[in-house]
Amino acid sequence: MQVTVGRIGRPHGIRGDVVVGVRTDEPELRFAVGSRLDTDPAGVGPLTVESARWHSGALIVRFGGVRDRDAAERLRGAWLTVDSGTLAAPEDPDEFRDHDLVGLSVRTADGTVVGVVADVLHPGQDVLAIRPLAGDRPGEPGRPAAGEILVPFVKAIVTDVDVAAGVLVIDPPPGLLDPGEA
Repeated sequence: MQVTVGRIGRPHGIRGDVVVGVRTDEPELRFAVGSRLDTDPAGVGPLTVESARWHSGALIVRFGGVRDRDAAERLRGAWLTVDSGTLAAPEDPDEFRDHDLVGLSVRTADGTVVGVVADVLHPGQDVLAIRPLAGDRPGEPGRPAAGEILVPFVKAIVTDVDVAAGVLVIDPPPGLLDPGEA
C-alpha cells in the first residue's frame, strides 16, 4: 500500500527546487538526501531527493534530474508516496498510522459489529470515519449501510486496537452510534 508523504507545490527559484506540502510526521526521514519517492501520477517519478531544507516554514526540495524552473513546474501537483512496507513500526504501542487503521473491523465492547474503518480524518482531532454494516437487515448481511459514523479517536471511546487481529473496539457514549439515544 502506498502512503502519501507530501505534495509538490510551486517552484522555488530557478534551479529546479520545489515547495513540498508535507503530509508526514517524519519529514526528516522521508525527505532525507537520497530518499526515493514514488509519485502519483506515476509518470513524473520516481524522484530521488537531492537536497531538502526548511525556508520560512516551508520545505524546499530539489529532486535529482530537475534542473530548472520549467522542469520543477511540470512536477506541480504530484503526490509523493512511499510503500508502507518500508515504514518502521511506531515505538509507542498507542500510536498508529492511518493505513494501519483503515479496513479494521469495528466492534463495541459487548461484541456488536458496527462497521469498518473507511478513513482517518484529521480536522484538528483524529476522527475515525466508520462505514456501518447493515448486517441486521434481512437479506443484506454484510452490505454497507448508508452514511458513515464519525468517532473521535480517543482512549475513552476507542478502548482497544488490535491491528494484527484486524479489530478495533469502541465504547461509544449514548448517541454516538444512534442519535436517537442522545
